[in-house]
Amino acid sequence: MSLLYATPFASSPCTQRKAENAKPIADDNQQELVITAGMENGKCSLRRDHGPEKKAQTAASLWDAYSGLLSNQAMILAMNSSFVDPLLQYETQLKIVELSFKMAFAIPSLDKVKEIGKNEDDQEDLENLYRTIFNIFEDTLLILVSKDLYKLQILKEMAVWMSEDNLYMQERAMVIISRVLSFASRKVKGYTSVDVPCLGVLAAELSLLCSHADPAITQQASLGMYHLLCIAKCQNADIAKNKSTKYDKPGSHCLLPSPSDIEFLPKILQRDKSKIAQSVGQTLLPRLLTDFVWSLLMRLSAPDQTTASKAATILKLTLEYYAHKVTMVSKIVDVIYKQLCGNASPILKQAMLRVITLLTRTSPKKVIFQLMDYPVPADNTLMLMWQAAGSESSVALHVLKTILLILKGKPGAMEERITERRHFSLDTTNMMPVAASQALCTLLPIGSYKKAVAQFFPQLLMALMLQLFYTSNLRLMTEDRPFYARDALRVLLNCSGLQQVDIALKRKNCWSQFSQALFHHHGVYLVAKTLSDYNFPQFPDTLHYLYKLSVEGPRRSEDNVITIIFLTELLNNFFKDPFPEEFLVLFRNWVNDADPAVSKLSLQKIASTAPVINEIENVCSLLISILDAFLSQDKTVVIRALMTLRRLLGKLDKVTYSSLCTRIACSYCPLMDHINGGIRSMAIRHFGELLRDMSQYTWMLNDVVFGGLVPLILFLEDTEARVVKACKHTLEICASELKWSTSYLLKDEHYSFELVVLNICNNLLISHQKYITDLISDTLGFLRSSRTYLRRGSVILIGYLAKLGGHLLLRDEIEVMLEAIDRVLRDEDPVIREFAEITNKIFMEIAHRLTSSNIKQSFRRLFNLIYIKKLKPLYNYNLPKDLTGSPMGIKETKNDKEAIIDNNYEDVLVKNEDGSVKNARFTSALEHTSEEE
Repeated sequence: MSLLYATPFASSPCTQRKAENAKPIADDNQQELVITAGMENGKCSLRRDHGPEKKAQTAASLWDAYSGLLSNQAMILAMNSSFVDPLLQYETQLKIVELSFKMAFAIPSLDKVKEIGKNEDDQEDLENLYRTIFNIFEDTLLILVSKDLYKLQILKEMAVWMSEDNLYMQERAMVIISRVLSFASRKVKGYTSVDVPCLGVLAAELSLLCSHADPAITQQASLGMYHLLCIAKCQNADIAKNKSTKYDKPGSHCLLPSPSDIEFLPKILQRDKSKIAQSVGQTLLPRLLTDFVWSLLMRLSAPDQTTASKAATILKLTLEYYAHKVTMVSKIVDVIYKQLCGNASPILKQAMLRVITLLTRTSPKKVIFQLMDYPVPADNTLMLMWQAAGSESSVALHVLKTILLILKGKPGAMEERITERRHFSLDTTNMMPVAASQALCTLLPIGSYKKAVAQFFPQLLMALMLQLFYTSNLRLMTEDRPFYARDALRVLLNCSGLQQVDIALKRKNCWSQFSQALFHHHGVYLVAKTLSDYNFPQFPDTLHYLYKLSVEGPRRSEDNVITIIFLTELLNNFFKDPFPEEFLVLFRNWVNDADPAVSKLSLQKIASTAPVINEIENVCSLLISILDAFLSQDKTVVIRALMTLRRLLGKLDKVTYSSLCTRIACSYCPLMDHINGGIRSMAIRHFGELLRDMSQYTWMLNDVVFGGLVPLILFLEDTEARVVKACKHTLEICASELKWSTSYLLKDEHYSFELVVLNICNNLLISHQKYITDLISDTLGFLRSSRTYLRRGSVILIGYLAKLGGHLLLRDEIEVMLEAIDRVLRDEDPVIREFAEITNKIFMEIAHRLTSSNIKQSFRRLFNLIYIKKLKPLYNYNLPKDLTGSPMGIKETKNDKEAIIDNNYEDVLVKNEDGSVKNARFTSALEHTSEEE
């Protein structure tokens, strides 16, 4: 016979059990194996006898479980006393507890164990051993929880292990779970701070077990749920205390019910899913309730349909009243989408879609943003989720607001989220607006959305018009995507009682052409025009929204184009010109918009108000805004501004016109030297038209006229015929207003640039000497021009002006001019160099005269005020071959081999007392010439 001794090692804060005096285990040759165990006075003895094989296996399992639990408990106790990393410690202890669980709950039931005993004493010993095994396991859990409430998480794992195999004694496991929770609920009463993060997950498992088919399991689960809620209440009270300025004694904030409630409340929780959902939703903190919901959501896909059905019911009841406390909504929606994409059963699909509806009720923005974050076009699963979200009519306004927020984005652009961070990036570009357009096709026809659609009609209309523009451009860059923005717009019209508008637009072939980017602006016009033709009832709200949108300013400049087209067409159909002042202000501000298209559209509309321009209150500010557009970098804007201004000035009353004529004329002058020939020609021609319009106010414009005289002269040599023609036209007007005899030379058959310059300079000499110095200064600026004809013309013009007004120049001015001419002497063009030498010689002569005595200079200036030198050609530049009949009185004979012009030849003109001028030396010759003419 062999004897084995076993000493049980068990220690817990609850039982403090000891094993003393182990009895020998006798092994004889009997055919029956009997194990007796006694726990009297802390003693335990085992005796092994031979018996049937089945009883031997039962005895072996008891022995293995008992010894294994003791060993595992020793390891757990050792770990609790060590300085192991908490996370590593928990994971290791969890593995040991799982091993202990499988050993303890795999042993046969108590009735089968008792069958091994021969008599009552043996059965009693076996029962004590049986209970000792579970006590050891329970004590192990109590040891862990007493040290760290976080390890209540193990109870949740126990519930999972218990449900994995029906062979485990589930009732016994629930008893242990309930007792451990009871211990924990008593323990937290004295805590000043309670943090048990696993309560939500554990509550989900217990809520399913509260409706178990076995009444005993249901009773223990409801009791455990009760203790769990007590812990949660302490946790809530702890948070409330931290937020309050009043501090209570430790434990006084734990609102545990009275002993009578302890017996009553668990009975309420038994099989009553509504009470469970209400108690859990009301008691758990948001993060714990989120864990609760998440765990139940995961159980919806459980193979056991009964469990899935119970989870669906509890989940629905909880979210009915407490969905507002749930966080991580986006993550929940994403998980539902992934599960629905699988082979979801009808029950699972219905339950999950109901969750979407309930979450939309309290968190519409989070749900909508997540539903938009999937690839487009939406699949059938996503369409089902859209329908589920749209079935909650109470948040229809919030849903449409969120969609409108998304529609402000530009599809295909890399953008940050408007208000919410994107959780699951499924596309490198922002395609959420396209998804939103597709979603509207589903949501707008829903009957419960009719009121919300009517309220947001203007916003939806304009948002979809913008998306039409963005999407049409996107379709040119990417593959042929469905045109959801167009479809959504059609759905909007039909849902808003505007079916006839949709039919009319279809008849005009508008919908089919919207996909073409070049058609879009015309398409916007057609939509606005058709809406106006049918007197759509939403006009007041739409006009108000467009005005608000225009005042606030769009997010992008291209949005303004759509707004202006739409607003202009509505105003044209419902108002007569001029528009109300508040709308004219908008167009006035748009004139100088950064987007050239916006500026041109605004100018075009302003031009149409010409017939009623005098009825506009602030017409001066309107005209000034057009003048500001002259400074635009876009040549098309400048051209449109010139045309608009000219059209308005043609109808403007003379009083207002005269008050602005000087400023307008000054605005034309810089454009006369514009790089674009079309702008140059228009500015020059309009300058002349202004002088003609203001012929009665010429005295007001003298300074401006002479300020623009230099470019008018120099651009006679322009390479573009339209500019030359405009210069001649305007110079004829100037000559007419100034009483000059220049018009004859501007005719094509008599035209010569040098003769025109000579004639103008002679006229300046006679009547406007005071402007000569300023004209010389203006001409100097063109000497550095990159255009050859301007440098050549400026050399000629400055030479004549210097020859005429040399007596008006100071020494410092002469030096500056000599320096400027000196640079031209090295010009690459030989003709310019030749002319520059002549001009330089003129300045040198003037400088030489300035070296004479002051008395002599003063006498010369006085003489020039009385006697005027009338010049003849100095440069011989493109003079006409036949000067007969020329107003200069110069004739050329065939036999004369010498130059027809003497550069040093001067006529002396004498001013009479009445201000008239006559030639003192050649009066008779001039008279003779006049008779011949």
